[in-house]
Amino acid sequence: MAALNLKPAADCQYDLLSLGEIMLRLDPGEGRIRTARHFRVWEGGGEYNVARGLRRCFGLRTAVATAFADNEVGRLLEDFILQGGVSTEFIRWMPFDGVGRETRNGLNFTERGFGVRGAVGVSDRGRSAASQLRAGDFDWDHLFGKLGVRWLHTGGIFAALSETTPGLVIEAVTKAQQYGTRVSYDLNYRPSLWQAIGGLARAREVNREIARFVDVMIGNEEDFTACLGFPVEGVDAQMLHLDVAAFQRMIQTAVREFPNFKATATTLRVAKTATVNDWAAIAWMDGRFYESRRYPDLEILDRVGGGDSFASGFIYGLMTTGDPQQAVDYGAAHGALAMTTPGDTSMVSREEVEKLMKGGSARVQR
Repeated sequence: MAALNLKPAADCQYDLLSLGEIMLRLDPGEGRIRTARHFRVWEGGGEYNVARGLRRCFGLRTAVATAFADNEVGRLLEDFILQGGVSTEFIRWMPFDGVGRETRNGLNFTERGFGVRGAVGVSDRGRSAASQLRAGDFDWDHLFGKLGVRWLHTGGIFAALSETTPGLVIEAVTKAQQYGTRVSYDLNYRPSLWQAIGGLARAREVNREIARFVDVMIGNEEDFTACLGFPVEGVDAQMLHLDVAAFQRMIQTAVREFPNFKATATTLRVAKTATVNDWAAIAWMDGRFYESRRYPDLEILDRVGGGDSFASGFIYGLMTTGDPQQAVDYGAAHGALAMTTPGDTSMVSREEVEKLMKGGSARVQR
């Protein structure tokens, strides 16, 4: 693809590497965290979910750069990653002190929500191994230069974990560009994560620095406003309506300030209830906007990871077809299907994604 100038797959060991934290998700199913007597366990992380979707749904070669405390919980997370087919070659294992005072593995308790009861997430990730990562912890010259990686994906959740993770992200994206590895970044603004390390001002400072090295920027209207400082008019107080034209104007402003952006993308979600959303996506590339097919009144089992599955589908489309319309359609369909199953990660096949892109029905398959 000329615009992205991707490295040949034959010259690289990996199609994509994700840099980020992976947490153990504890899911009470149809119940509430506060009254649960049992939980189902999944793995998940904003950056990792993209690598796993690209591997399990789309068959690309992916890896993750992260860190775990070396205990039974860390090994459980490793086992989940191995089940997903993502390479664990670049996991850093940190000593566990027996209690977790210094290093531990992050936990994420998440309710799916139903009807008028929205989804709820409660993270327990203080002093996690991944949050202690810093510049110098990975040999990017070996990874990008010798082994070869076509695409690096990371995001604003990992950048917000601690005082040291922004430096690692900046180091990674700088090195990626040096070796011709394309970079995507999901802004994923979380005010609670930035609160203790400088708040909105620090979030904007860090993300604007990272943005200078990004080829494909992903984020919704709140992300672009908070992280990059581009206000958008046309969103009501309850976030129930987005003026797409206003969002397009904001993106045009953003790409003028950051001409290195070769593509941007966002999902368009209207949450009518926790289990019924209107869903679509829009992308910008080559000076034009591209909208996906719309999925009105989409029934949702578990919305967590829908945006990450959009990102993996979008990246797959860009990497394999070079067609931004195809890419945004892959992303929207993959995100829609991922939200029909429990857990953070996709459980669908490329064939199912392509069937939905063509307007396929939900009739029983026999």
